[in-house]
Amino acid sequence: MMDLEFVRELIRAIDESSIDSIEIERGGTSIRLNKTPPSSGHVQAAVAPVASPNPAPAPQPAAPVPGTQSGESGSVGTGTDGEGATASNLVEVTSPMVGTFYRSPSPGADPFTEVGKKISGGQTLCIIEAMKLMNELESELEGTVRDILVEDGEPVEYGQVLFRIEPA
Repeated sequence: MMDLEFVRELIRAIDESSIDSIEIERGGTSIRLNKTPPSSGHVQAAVAPVASPNPAPAPQPAAPVPGTQSGESGSVGTGTDGEGATASNLVEVTSPMVGTFYRSPSPGADPFTEVGKKISGGQTLCIIEAMKLMNELESELEGTVRDILVEDGEPVEYGQVLFRIEPA
């Protein structure tokens, strides 16, 4: 079940962003937020329980994200290759919050990392902008970036897989 404060923060984030609608499933509950109309700046929310045949595993905590105010952190888990086959050696790095994904520190700057590059623990992977705060997402492990699953400037959801890393 989603707590009321999470929903309020999500509404504020959507209200202040250019996203028109978003749907999230978390803990057996689904929430869909839609702006109506875009010029009014209001967000409508509908929360409904979702029956799940297999409960989702609890996310494992990752390194704290500097700049977050409520102690959110990223999470990691075993990856898949997108076609249903498990790639047991890949670790998925997920978004610790709803926001906008940026691969570089500023427009026109080199990205923090690329597919095939080796990374070290504590290295910045990306920035997630949430409610006008820039939050750096740092790697917990050393390894090689195998997939970057989000494009620069795209909105991301809490728990969405951003990177797949092959541990060193």
